[in-house]
Amino acid sequence: MLQVKDIDVFYGDVQVLWGLSFEVHQGEVVALVGANGAGKSTTLRAISGLAPLRRGEIMLRQQPLHQTPGYRIIEHGVAHVPEARRLFSDMTVRENLIMGSLKKGAREQREQSLEQVFHTFPRLAERARQLAGTLSGGEQQMLAIGRGLMSKPKLLMFDEPSLGLAPIVVKQIFEVVRQVREQGVTVLIVEQNVTQTLQIADRAYVLENGRITLEGPCRELITNDYVKKAYLGI
Repeated sequence: MLQVKDIDVFYGDVQVLWGLSFEVHQGEVVALVGANGAGKSTTLRAISGLAPLRRGEIMLRQQPLHQTPGYRIIEHGVAHVPEARRLFSDMTVRENLIMGSLKKGAREQREQSLEQVFHTFPRLAERARQLAGTLSGGEQQMLAIGRGLMSKPKLLMFDEPSLGLAPIVVKQIFEVVRQVREQGVTVLIVEQNVTQTLQIADRAYVLENGRITLEGPCRELITNDYVKKAYLGI
């Protein structure tokens, strides 16, 4: 479904990604794991058209996604739930969700999608008229995910969805990732909570200093001695 081929990404004169290549198959949950500064978020930004490539290509269903302007990426069925949520804080919960359904195809299913999001996150239904900026951190993360789902994505990318959340909320967020996959949506997730991520993903890639150093099925990586020592605290 998604192929990232030998990409280099720079911020000014500083190179962040070095010849990065990986792929995501239809229906999978694929994880990118690694320490802070490894290039995980930059990888998602590159796929979303927010970080231009210096070299390489990004293909979605054999189409060159890297040649598409960032504001049109959503039209290809790619949704990005960014780190720090990036909500419209002065708009209500419902208005934020509606903003996620502006693309063609999603507008026609808006009410059905709203119902599904409110079913997944009952707390959002209770706060539909509340300003997004007044929500708790966990509620804001639910809203960010809900906004992504409103676009009816084929590929949903999560950037650090558990960051700064209470353990009980983290558990709920990871359960939602499972539900999204069961609904037929392909998932690419960036996450520092390596233990829980490897438990829900099919395959994972380990990034270190902008390069992939290890990859494979999660059932194998979770028992890998290096992964256990470096990322699982074992």
